[in-house]
Amino acid sequence: MSLWDHMKPAARLPAPVSFERLPGLLQIRWDDLVHTEITSRELRLGCPCAACVEEWSGRRMVDASQIADDIGVVAIEPVGNYAVTVTFTDGHSTGIYSWKTLRSLGKVL
Repeated sequence: MSLWDHMKPAARLPAPVSFERLPGLLQIRWDDLVHTEITSRELRLGCPCAACVEEWSGRRMVDASQIADDIGVVAIEPVGNYAVTVTFTDGHSTGIYSWKTLRSLGKVL
């Protein structure tokens, strides 16, 4: 038996079908028919970039008090077929939000 015989394919993660930007809110429709929403502030606080999360420990580097309550999303751009990058009204745009991250941050409607 070879190594290939022991490997199992990874389970397919749901992918977004659409994004809708509303004032202070991002709604996402997924291909498994689930709808989620994330406030712009929660999305910014959940940013996974190296400036926001310490690489080795995973400790959050951004204090929640540093993020304005009324922060908004300016743009959402695809990154391959697995993620998006988000530009916020505070100028932050370095986070790459994988589908898994977006799904975990969202609240099911």
